Amino acid sequence: MNVLIEENEIRKKVRELGSRINTDYKGRNPVIIGVLKGAFVFLADLLRETDIPLEVDFLSIHSYNGAESSGVVRITHDLSLNIEDRDVILVEDIIDTGRTVKYILDNLRTRKPRSLAVCSLLNKEERRVIEVPLKYVGFKIPGFFVVGYGLDYDNRYRNLKYIGVLDDK
Repeated sequence: MNVLIEENEIRKKVRELGSRINTDYKGRNPVIIGVLKGAFVFLADLLRETDIPLEVDFLSIHSYNGAESSGVVRITHDLSLNIEDRDVILVEDIIDTGRTVKYILDNLRTRKPRSLAVCSLLNKEERRVIEVPLKYVGFKIPGFFVVGYGLDYDNRYRNLKYIGVLDDK
């Protein structure tokens, strides 16, 4: 495995993103929506870097088989909170083709949030098929398949403290 982003770089970037969210949403009580499973580690650390009132909810999406996108996106666990007329920040682990996050954003817009922003730890711009608005981005990375810090390959490697590239992917 080759390390792409070291643990200390991730910590520093998460701190910066938390600070920006604190500033941008001061006095607004946003709903932070984590996309499971990949974003749970990033979301937990990001929440610890915020000091504003907020609520947290989760969506679970299925669109991958191993390292490949299935092309079909479906919600396997929906929100428990009502987001109508709320400021919403969608927290993703990685934006790749843009298909999954576009599906999620289209779905969330039907629920009439006051505002809707995307925060992603990783952005693979070169693989983008559908453009999506990203308000907060941690790192722009090449099109490699990455694991660690919540991201997986066949549900393994989520526990790594860094972002790595598998040698055989």
